Amino acid sequence: MALVITDEVLQKTNLSEKELLTDIACYLYEKKKLSMGKAKELAGLNQLQFQAALAEREIDIHYSITDLQQDLDNLKIELDIK
Repeated sequence: MALVITDEVLQKTNLSEKELLTDIACYLYEKKKLSMGKAKELAGLNQLQFQAALAEREIDIHYSITDLQQDLDNLKIELDIK
């Protein structure tokens, strides 16, 4: 499916195509509709660029205790969190 945003609508936003895509991607990520990987792909940004875009919009990165434990397991580090 393709989403078409007319030039007229884009001009009304006072955003470039890239800025609008980044805003949409950040919004969808914030609402947990897209993973970070898919959101940064939609925005056409790399990991650091997308994280910077989230920070500019004061959107927290979704990172749970489970994510932390998986990262620690991958690094073979034990941490007792209670």
